[in-house]
Amino acid sequence: MSYELRLEGMEFRAAHGCYEVEQTVGGNYVVDVELTVEGARSSGGAIERDDVEGVVNYVEVYEAVRAQMGIPSRIIEHAADRITKAIAARFPQVRTGRVTLAKLAPPLGGKAEKVSVTLTF
Repeated sequence: MSYELRLEGMEFRAAHGCYEVEQTVGGNYVVDVELTVEGARSSGGAIERDDVEGVVNYVEVYEAVRAQMGIPSRIIEHAADRITKAIAARFPQVRTGRVTLAKLAPPLGGKAEKVSVTLTF
């Protein structure tokens, strides 16, 4: 059996963007992660045993996201892709996942709250 884990509204200041000012000054970003985790709900599994070692530790997921957000990218798709790969590499029990990376107040020449990209894995 599986369960879903969500980390929503993680906020970061990061240097992602194709414009030089975005690379030097940075901008504000929000990341949401949704994971489907396999196995921890099986009979005698980690949830039944109340065992943090057998589940996907959300603190470690946050740290994986934070580390990837700290690496500048020209496009947010690249940063989101690195996040998906970091999570998949660290947690083999993740069956599927979804990462949404939003850039707040993007430099579009007009007013927009955010622009976002969602990658699934």
